Amino acid sequence: MRLPLEGYCVVDLSRTLAGPYTTMMLADMGADVIKVEEPKFGDESRRFTPPTWNGESCYFLSANRNKRGITVDLKSPEGVEIIKQLVKDADVVIENFRTGTMEKLGLGYEVLKEINPKLVFCSISGFGRTGPDKNKAGYDVLLQATGGMMSITGTEEEPAKAGMSVADLSTGTFAAFSIVSAIMGVQRNGVGQYLDVSLLDCQVALLNHMATGYMANGTYPKRLGTAHSSLVPYQAFKAKDADVVVAVANDGLWKKFCTALEWQDLTEDEQFALNYDRVQRRDELEHIIGERFSQLDSSYIIEQLESFGVPSGKIQNIEEVMTSPQVIAREMMLDIEHPSVPNLKVPAFPVKFSATPPTVRYAPPLLGEHTNEVLQGLGYTEEAIERLRSQAII
Repeated sequence: MRLPLEGYCVVDLSRTLAGPYTTMMLADMGADVIKVEEPKFGDESRRFTPPTWNGESCYFLSANRNKRGITVDLKSPEGVEIIKQLVKDADVVIENFRTGTMEKLGLGYEVLKEINPKLVFCSISGFGRTGPDKNKAGYDVLLQATGGMMSITGTEEEPAKAGMSVADLSTGTFAAFSIVSAIMGVQRNGVGQYLDVSLLDCQVALLNHMATGYMANGTYPKRLGTAHSSLVPYQAFKAKDADVVVAVANDGLWKKFCTALEWQDLTEDEQFALNYDRVQRRDELEHIIGERFSQLDSSYIIEQLESFGVPSGKIQNIEEVMTSPQVIAREMMLDIEHPSVPNLKVPAFPVKFSATPPTVRYAPPLLGEHTNEVLQGLGYTEEAIERLRSQAII
């Protein structure tokens, strides 16, 4: 069977992570993604190092598979014309320049929709294309801060950013879903539309019940480390040899938790019987559990809790995750043949499709790897391509 997005063309003018992650998801589903980079230097994430893999940026390698890569100088009239030629038959254009840049280049939505009325034009920015902060640059750590995440992540003494680029990656996921929805809209309504996707808006969406709780009563959770503002115990505790997370999400699990570890005194203690009471006595209960866990091996704790159906697990490092039998069984690492990186492995698309599973068609492209191929497809002759290259336009 054909992949779901096979036959759709995406012109990818984005760089760094949020945009490239969006287009990689579309490419995994079969879209023909043409990644446009500036000549000579390319996507800035090619220089986000270390780490590298045989000289290539792991940052770039992780977000750019299944794309054809070309180089175009968007500041030149000839470069702008190349993009307009691509847009004629494209379904999607995605960009993440600062607000107003695409318009200055002569490639704004109002211009491109005249060329292709069915075009879905997706703009990704830090703060959105409207509002008082529309001209601000946005990077992941900044949006984790201004979007509220760092106010609830870390400890009471010190805020912390998420270890992964959660603002970029969540925005890329929202953007990919929105693009596919807009494509369906084109099928039904016959016209494209403009998508204004901001890292800030996506972070606000991720605040979810915490934002609703604030609107309800003006309160919000303080930074609790690994703990949960509404559930106890729902966090990490130090065992003898490792940190163990337990997720006691209801009163039934609390009873099983105590029974599994033979803590009869806690089972019978009425002041901890209900989650509401456990939350009110958080400090006392955390201290009791912490003291007892510190005397036990993590393997014993996890084995006992799992035997009673209580969710638990050790905090694993990246190596432990990559070698986990479950992750291996789920085939979550892809092997990709790359022209300069032997044995390249990157995380796979995380959803399993029974009929149309994603496939690897292209390795993350070398800079300008498919420029000739794409321009020839637009009707450029070899002589014209060489002239553009000699002028540093491609």
